[in-house]
Amino acid sequence: MEDDPRMLELLCQGLRDSGHTAMPASDGDAGLELAINFDFDAMVLDIGLPGRDGYSVAIALRKQKKSAPIIMLTARDAEDDIIRGFDLGVDDYLTKPFSFRELLVRLEGLTRSSRPTSATPALLLDPIRLTAQRDGEVIRLTRSEYLLLASLNDHDGAPTTRQELTEAIWGQDQTVTPNTLDVLVNALRSKLDAPYKHKLLHTVRGVGYRLQTTFFEARSEEMQLQKGLPS
Repeated sequence: MEDDPRMLELLCQGLRDSGHTAMPASDGDAGLELAINFDFDAMVLDIGLPGRDGYSVAIALRKQKKSAPIIMLTARDAEDDIIRGFDLGVDDYLTKPFSFRELLVRLEGLTRSSRPTSATPALLLDPIRLTAQRDGEVIRLTRSEYLLLASLNDHDGAPTTRQELTEAIWGQDQTVTPNTLDVLVNALRSKLDAPYKHKLLHTVRGVGYRLQTTFFEARSEEMQLQKGLPS
């Protein structure tokens, strides 16, 4: 989250060039909305945001039990500002001007412990047996649950609309109440996510649902942001 358009563009482009997915927000309210609706591996948060400032966003996220690491990125380098950020649940702090390589390294350090250590896919689907395998455990599914999971998996990491899911499970010509899909999603969640710390199935408010089976991976590539940009 960064209010300066040029800085925001450089940050997002640098992260994407390094192989990451970046979702930008130029004000505190928009950033908070994104952070609530999506489970990010890490967040880069400026203090001087329009609307809600960075401190307010950090407070709201921790109250929402969002535990993703937060790096404060700002021109405010006073000790009191830094300490206040840490007291509010911020995990790291970078002041402008900064090295983008250092930002990547710090993101890597903050997210390393939450990533799988194996290259094995987080989820394996078997269309013959109608099962899913997660962390070596076989999960038996009904036909409808499997079709729901398979449709979400086809859009891994991206939201799938309620209409797309309904058609994938019951076909285009069937009349299905919205509650029917919600009941099915809850049934799948109880099998797929309930026993695990990391949740794969997420609600995207106003859109539908999202399956997230990949995790943040940082690669350190040299890039220097222009110095002296405002906070």
